[in-house]
Amino acid sequence: MRTRELGQHLEVSALGLGCMGMSFFYGSPPDPAEMTGLLRTAVERGVTFFDTAEVYGPFTNEELVGQALAPVRDQVVIATKFGLRHGEHGPTPASGLDSRPEQIRRVAEASLQRLRTDRIDLLYQHRVDPDVPIEDVAGTVKELIAEGKVKHFGLSEAGATTIRRAHAVQPVTALQSEYSLWTRELEAAIIPTLAELGIGLVPYSPLGKGYLTGTIDPRTPLADNDLRRMLPRFTPEARRANQALVDLLQQIADDKGATPAQLALAWVLAQESWFVPIPGTTKLHRLEENLGALDVELTSGDLHCIEEAASHIHGERVPARLKSMFGR
Repeated sequence: MRTRELGQHLEVSALGLGCMGMSFFYGSPPDPAEMTGLLRTAVERGVTFFDTAEVYGPFTNEELVGQALAPVRDQVVIATKFGLRHGEHGPTPASGLDSRPEQIRRVAEASLQRLRTDRIDLLYQHRVDPDVPIEDVAGTVKELIAEGKVKHFGLSEAGATTIRRAHAVQPVTALQSEYSLWTRELEAAIIPTLAELGIGLVPYSPLGKGYLTGTIDPRTPLADNDLRRMLPRFTPEARRANQALVDLLQQIADDKGATPAQLALAWVLAQESWFVPIPGTTKLHRLEENLGALDVELTSGDLHCIEEAASHIHGERVPARLKSMFGR
């Protein structure tokens, strides 16, 4: 397995594994015993970078990851997050956000217990809290780093100004934000800021929440409890309009003996050496398929054709009511 470096001295596998779907978001979660086996197989295949959060479940995803990776804890890098409220500590603020210093500490301590570990390798603020100065957030994580409970500080879906302010207090190792062929807003201001400051990018949903794999078409049913039903890009109309991109990926993939998913991941990997995508899956054959993206080489012609097809995407990535939580 090839490795890449995030920020200053956090070495991880070139592809990580997003664990959210093992407990949350995509309909009814699969059997935890099966997911434990999948996590351990990922380690055997060379994956060292695993992403979770207290809100996934909530709590159950951290417990799953902690239990599964406990036997190989010193071989892996575990990332988790704070900052989204889900009501376990009293009334939930209307914003659903809480990055007060005391809350950060409370969440970190609870995550350490659920993850069965004495340190969190990478601790992200899940979403920027407009009610708490980012300097206070970074300062609190800096204290946790000094205490040995956290190794590295990260942000998620933060804007360029926020990244700079946080980095001035405690160096930011990585930004985790959605980035893929059909979600490229980061390219205007965020990626140049990361490059300037030496911060890594961890793209989540690099496969477009499954759409770029070619397994979803306008007629594909989504379960009632599949949260993609609320996303504008997953309406039948948007899926129909965006089918041309998947068709092109399939065409190029066929020529290379690859799959659309592998092409979509190879495209992300080809952008910068400090991008570490974290595709999620609950199936062993999809894990193997995703890892195969590391062996796919895209020519300049391939990249041009793919980017041309991806230049006109239909449908917003999140509902209008949630837009304020992104890019602060």
